[in-house]
Amino acid sequence: MRRRRLISLLTAAALVGAVPVAQAEPPFIEPHRPQFHYTPAKNWMNDPNGLVYHKGEYHLFYQYNPEGNTWGNMSWGHAVSPDLVHWRELPLALPHDDNEMVFSGSAVVDHGNTSGFGTPGNPAMVAIYTTHSKLNGRQAQSLAHSTDNGRTWTKYAGNPVLDIGSTEFRDPKVQWQAGRWLMTVALSTEHKVRFYSSPDLKTWTHLSDFGPQGAVGGVWECPDLFPLRVDGDPRKTKWVLVVSINPGGIAGGSAAQYFVGDFDGTRFIPDDDGGYTPPNGVVMQDFESSYGGWTTTGSAFGSAPATGALPGQLPVSGVEGTGYANSFHGGDGSTGTLTSPPFEVDKAYLNFKIGGGKHPHDPAASTDDPPAASQVLADFEGGSYGTWIATGEAFGAAPATGTLPGQQQVSGWQGSGLVNTFLNGDGTTGTLTSPEFTISSPYLNFLVGGGNHPEGSAAPTAVQLVVDGKVVRSATGKDSEGLDWASWDVRDLAGKAARLEVVDDNTGGWGHILVDHVVLAQTPAKPRSTETTVNLVIDEKVVRTATGADSETLDWASFDLREYRGKQARISLVDRNTAGWGHILADRFTLADAPARSTVERADWVDFGKDYYAPVSWENVPDGKRYAIGWMNNWQYAGNTPTSPWRSAQSVSRQLGLRTVGDEVKLVQEPVRALDRLHQGPPVFVHGSTVREGSRSLGRRAEGQALDIEATFSVMDADRFGLKVHSGPGQETVIGYDATRRELYVDRTRSGRVDFSPDFPAVQRAPLTVVNGKVTLRVLVDRSSVEVFGGMGQAVITGLVFPDADSDEVKVFSEGGNARIDRLTLWHMGSYRR
Repeated sequence: MRRRRLISLLTAAALVGAVPVAQAEPPFIEPHRPQFHYTPAKNWMNDPNGLVYHKGEYHLFYQYNPEGNTWGNMSWGHAVSPDLVHWRELPLALPHDDNEMVFSGSAVVDHGNTSGFGTPGNPAMVAIYTTHSKLNGRQAQSLAHSTDNGRTWTKYAGNPVLDIGSTEFRDPKVQWQAGRWLMTVALSTEHKVRFYSSPDLKTWTHLSDFGPQGAVGGVWECPDLFPLRVDGDPRKTKWVLVVSINPGGIAGGSAAQYFVGDFDGTRFIPDDDGGYTPPNGVVMQDFESSYGGWTTTGSAFGSAPATGALPGQLPVSGVEGTGYANSFHGGDGSTGTLTSPPFEVDKAYLNFKIGGGKHPHDPAASTDDPPAASQVLADFEGGSYGTWIATGEAFGAAPATGTLPGQQQVSGWQGSGLVNTFLNGDGTTGTLTSPEFTISSPYLNFLVGGGNHPEGSAAPTAVQLVVDGKVVRSATGKDSEGLDWASWDVRDLAGKAARLEVVDDNTGGWGHILVDHVVLAQTPAKPRSTETTVNLVIDEKVVRTATGADSETLDWASFDLREYRGKQARISLVDRNTAGWGHILADRFTLADAPARSTVERADWVDFGKDYYAPVSWENVPDGKRYAIGWMNNWQYAGNTPTSPWRSAQSVSRQLGLRTVGDEVKLVQEPVRALDRLHQGPPVFVHGSTVREGSRSLGRRAEGQALDIEATFSVMDADRFGLKVHSGPGQETVIGYDATRRELYVDRTRSGRVDFSPDFPAVQRAPLTVVNGKVTLRVLVDRSSVEVFGGMGQAVITGLVFPDADSDEVKVFSEGGNARIDRLTLWHMGSYRR
């Protein structure tokens, strides 16, 4: 009878095809697998989407690749939670198909059945997402609906519902506002947010645009707009507009900024109009009439300052007055220097405006020719690969002769041929293998460029040296079409038989590799100097340096000169780059008593860390509070993080508010209170303990890789103090307060695996003022992340870390004096899985 009843139930379920069964829970024991941050069981995840509360569940949709561990095949994954803490993964919600990828967007509950997709008794959940056409790359806004609480979905036959013919129009956030639907959506490359209204989610009317304003160093994405009470006062409400930017964040790469202002139903009006007046000072050079006593070499800077954009250059903005230094004379192919006469450092800061290419000064780089070859293994001349063997489609039948169709300008190769796997774009893959050779010289030198996807990542673009069937050396590009010298010390492999493999397994962005002139040599090749910089030179050494942001807009920058008072110095503008953005712009060099602040420094940031992107907030929340979540990663290295079979996690859910800090209204964040439900066992308490110079362990009971720590410190006379987590042999993640700089900081330069990207090791900083001599921190430590909330939650730093499994000690430290722990509570954390 029971068996017959079971068969009957299974048959009924098969007939209606209604509710797919949730995926089986995985063991979640892999290295670096988060315990209380949501991750899918496998495959790639990025931006959170479709955050909505319905029928007792918080829905988290997210950008998801159902077919692999790298970006691609974008679809909507799905998880649900009763409390924003315990999550259960559900089957794929909105899949990509032959015509579209399903990019970011939002979801609403259509209680009034304005769309006609549901009924008054069973309102539909409606997803509003960006259709990314696989045919022509256009981006438009489309609909899908569900009447079974998000378990199954139907795409609207009339899609797209909003199409302006753009390839950069995405990430709609929709909400019910003032008796109609309001859409907030990004015009990404224009650095604008556009507002639309609709009565039924299907027909949309343009209301207004906001921007450009704030940080504009990268594309704008994933906007969100919502009201919040200031200091909890129901009589004072402000609107917050969140805009993610990539690149151009405060810590480099991806980040999210916000604007506080008013929304009148049609327009968003920020409280800050974006105007800025730098500190007064003594102007050393404003380039208004001539170079004066400044001297030039090469041809890049011409014989006099520019007074506008030069031939072939994009429009230039941000110039003070009419004249400025511009090394685009002759285009990006020209090089040269512009150097000031010596001057005495008698002020605390040197302020100036800078623009142009982003090519930093590298003290290890050389302007000399590379060493002569002992043996040329390959120069890829002569129209063929010779005895090298190509597999796959990426390499074609012969070497390239330069830039391929659809590719940015390639530079830096020698002769007429090079390896270039951009054949038919980034979507092709393959391997190019050399014949066997004997390592007969101390160094193996070669030119390499293209994508930064190291060997060991899920989809590398790498040059590999193979000895005895094992990869013993590997190199990759730097997400640049400029080839530069790399060198391997192979003295320990002398006399060994070896092969070279050029591997392209990547089909995403920068999914190609460039290689040329592979040689054995007696001395190592040094990387070329390709800088476009403003340098401060003292005693013939570069002591301060700045570069542009791949932008023709000049912005303020500042050098701290305090340690060089009384010294003789020179300013040197250097252009040694002949590739894309191979020029530098500069203006208005001023000695001042206070630093100028760049647009990025003046912007308001949701999170000051490197790993909090695309945050959006939940709609339809019953208690009226505003909760948000963000993607914990950075596009600088997202495809290379050392995790498998999944890649990426979401942050913890955060409650948002507005608080008056000093004389400004700031966004504040705190972990949702339900996170306390994951606390396990008795806590570790520390009260009234002096932290003397150095560091000390909190003991065995505090050890762990999933922790919730609350601490209040008194500064006393310390310069720096705080916590060290994930501490082990040669590893630690430092979470500290710098009293001299008035900054909260997270130092992950020795946090474990940091070798998968040059952009990963970093010290991330956030401004934070001491209050009554005290600093308050909330620190969430998981197996591959730290989230730090300083003060009232106005200073937040989120960063990924990849420590060894035995790096689990927790320490307190102080530098330059003593601090005191007024109160510290440490909880061990359990898993988020239901």
